[in-house]
Amino acid sequence: MEHVDFQNLTPEMLKKFINRHTESSYRLVDVRQPDEYETAHIPGAHLIPLPNLEARLYQLPEDQDLIFYCHSGGRSAYAATLAVEGEVTSKTVSHLAGGMLAWNGKTLAAFPRVGVFDSTTDLADVLMTAMNLEKGAFLFYNSFLKTAAPESLKPTLINLSKAEEIHARKIYGQLAKADAAVAKFETLYAGLKGDILEGGQTFDELTARFSDMTGDVCLNIIEIALSIEFAAFDLYRNMVERVADPIAKNTFLDIAQAEKGHMRTLSHAIEHCRKAG
Repeated sequence: MEHVDFQNLTPEMLKKFINRHTESSYRLVDVRQPDEYETAHIPGAHLIPLPNLEARLYQLPEDQDLIFYCHSGGRSAYAATLAVEGEVTSKTVSHLAGGMLAWNGKTLAAFPRVGVFDSTTDLADVLMTAMNLEKGAFLFYNSFLKTAAPESLKPTLINLSKAEEIHARKIYGQLAKADAAVAKFETLYAGLKGDILEGGQTFDELTARFSDMTGDVCLNIIEIALSIEFAAFDLYRNMVERVADPIAKNTFLDIAQAEKGHMRTLSHAIEHCRKAG
């Protein structure tokens, strides 16, 4: 699996880019829902809601720079991944980190962000990081199943929650090979904190203040989930390059592919937000 390379743009970088390039040289794509676009959007942006993007991917220009944005960055990171993997354009692919929240000058504290994970440390440490990331995703889905998730979204979150523990067990298999003295899976997994949000914020703290966040609750849940799944996808695709064992490579490739499938599932689940509304 090749690395999915796209650029993360700050609002300042995007504004400079727009000012320095002709309109015919780039395509700015808003992947939010139509009502979000109608409320406010970046001037000149074309609307392609994320659930429709795969079907319309090759309608995008092949000779222009592509820039995606959404509410907070979760949907647009997945959109950029699709564009790079699909080799849609011969030019660059970027997304606006922080989305419309950042564009409008909102502080990062206004919306939770998944931490950046270092895949260059000792392999055993990276494997522990991966297990903790899966535990964090598990805690995230279960926290919102108990609190803010609308009924129409719950079946999706239940299925994703189950998948995270399965992934953790696969990673544990590789960890046990690297460290014969490692504790049993149940003991190790139970002790993981799943602390994957920047600033040490817990999921209980997140759910407690979730209703106060800007934007649709259902879409916010999906955006954070997409950020978590993308972080996992990014970590596993890098781990493929770290190991020599073909079995380990295939394990990480399989999990990376599954994480991409989770992002697709979440993209399609946006339709449930309409039902919830």
